[in-house]
Amino acid sequence: MWTIYESDWVRKRCSKLPKQIVKKYELWKSVVRYNGPDKLKEFKGFHDEALRGEWSGSRSSRLSIQYRVIYSVERKEETIYVEDINPHEY
Repeated sequence: MWTIYESDWVRKRCSKLPKQIVKKYELWKSVVRYNGPDKLKEFKGFHDEALRGEWSGSRSSRLSIQYRVIYSVERKEETIYVEDINPHEY
């Protein structure tokens, strides 16, 4: 089982997000916790991908068309660090 760490910033932001985004985030956490981040590739709706630029080394999954969860993976320790949940800028 994988461990998920959320910053206080992420927990605070969740309290202000729309309910459907929070539900999708809870589903995302469940998939990652029990199956690891590689399992996200089987769910096309999450559109999990590696990031570039200032977020290089992190990954992103869609929670909706607008919102993304940004996280990093520590495979040796089976740990996920949720760095941010934010609206994607187009």
